Amino acid sequence: MNLSSRLQNCIVQTLTVTELNRNTKQLLEQNIPLLWVQGEISNLKCYPSGHWYFSLKDSTAQVRCVFFSHKNYAIDWQLKEGMQIEVLALVTIYEPRGDYQLNVETIRQAGLGSLYEAFERLKSKLENAGLFRPENKKSLPKFPKQIGIITSPNTAALRDVLVTLRQRNPSLPIVIYPTLVQGQTAALNIARAIETACQRNECDVLILCRGGGSIEDLWAFNEEVVALAIAKSIIPIISGIGHETDFTIADFVADRRASTPTGAAELISQNQHELNQQLKKLFYYLNHGFQSHMERIMQKIDTFSYRLIYPGDRARSQMLQMQYLTKQINSTMKRELEKKDWKLNQLNAQLLATRIDIAKTFEYHNKQAINLNISFTRSIESRLRNIQSLNSQLTQLNPQSVLARGYSMVFNTQEGTLIRNSKQIKPDDDIQVKFADGSCDARIIKTYRSSS
Repeated sequence: MNLSSRLQNCIVQTLTVTELNRNTKQLLEQNIPLLWVQGEISNLKCYPSGHWYFSLKDSTAQVRCVFFSHKNYAIDWQLKEGMQIEVLALVTIYEPRGDYQLNVETIRQAGLGSLYEAFERLKSKLENAGLFRPENKKSLPKFPKQIGIITSPNTAALRDVLVTLRQRNPSLPIVIYPTLVQGQTAALNIARAIETACQRNECDVLILCRGGGSIEDLWAFNEEVVALAIAKSIIPIISGIGHETDFTIADFVADRRASTPTGAAELISQNQHELNQQLKKLFYYLNHGFQSHMERIMQKIDTFSYRLIYPGDRARSQMLQMQYLTKQINSTMKRELEKKDWKLNQLNAQLLATRIDIAKTFEYHNKQAINLNISFTRSIESRLRNIQSLNSQLTQLNPQSVLARGYSMVFNTQEGTLIRNSKQIKPDDDIQVKFADGSCDARIIKTYRSSS
């Protein structure tokens, strides 16, 4: 059979190009499920619409890919030419051109799938072991005396931390524990650096830091040996690893996580200017409070001084009152004598006017004058005796006289009141005992009350 005969037997129906591409597309999409494809990015194009177009190739072949904007918005890292990636895609055909392509659903960096799985497994294991619990985390010192930094020397992360600490608190001592932070032996090196810092125990807090990078670059901080070293540390540890969006196992185990190395330095160091301002405010409040307290005490002392009169002052006050009364009596007596003298002169004038027997009248008036003088003298003597009696009573009642006989007066030191019976005091009260020639302070040890 010749070629023309074979072609006539095989051709049952003639299809248009559109029909061919559509049928092929349906055949591919219905028979090939979503699958992961690995390759290298080439010919990457990101359109203003947000759609991404690129080719995925290996050493011998390539395939076109499209990643639409409503699917790629969740990707938080940037695609680059030559990057090895893995795409979850549907095999299809772009009908207008008949191009075979992959319609991408999601994307990840090549090799990250196993890393993410290992990350989640270790995270779940350590979380179940209680290494992430808040009650197991150590509190950070508010004013550390010395800070330790665990990182690789001569890195931008270390420089950022040192610059931040120098700006915020230049007098704060710093100890650097050098270690690898990337590579196969980095995890073991980091764990040993933590153990060394704990053995030397010369710092109040440790900063575990590294700059940003890919998940492979930061993988040393996802190793179990590092997590266990952080958990066993006797010194509080702050993790400042990568960027704000980077999370490692070390961040979950650390006593505090900072979003960046600079953030870790800011977290543990106090701004010297802010501290000075705060100290000035506290000094102002303390000084103001002290002055207010002293003013209240001085007013209280003035009040007690006004209420408490010393017995000698009270006796002097009573003596002055007695002198005043004596002057009043003398003045009254003088006025009475003047009245009597005036009356006598008036009577003499009346006698003269009525021509009464002057001799008899004079004799009568002499008798009256004598009687008056006797009565007045008796009245004066009686008043003087009364004054002397009052003076004697005052002398006997004078507290200073009582104190001179061996007695004492007891005052409550805090309230300034006189203690008259044992019910006014209790053990540990402070008292002041006044004697005739001075006083003393004492404290009550025990009180006794009479049974009657």
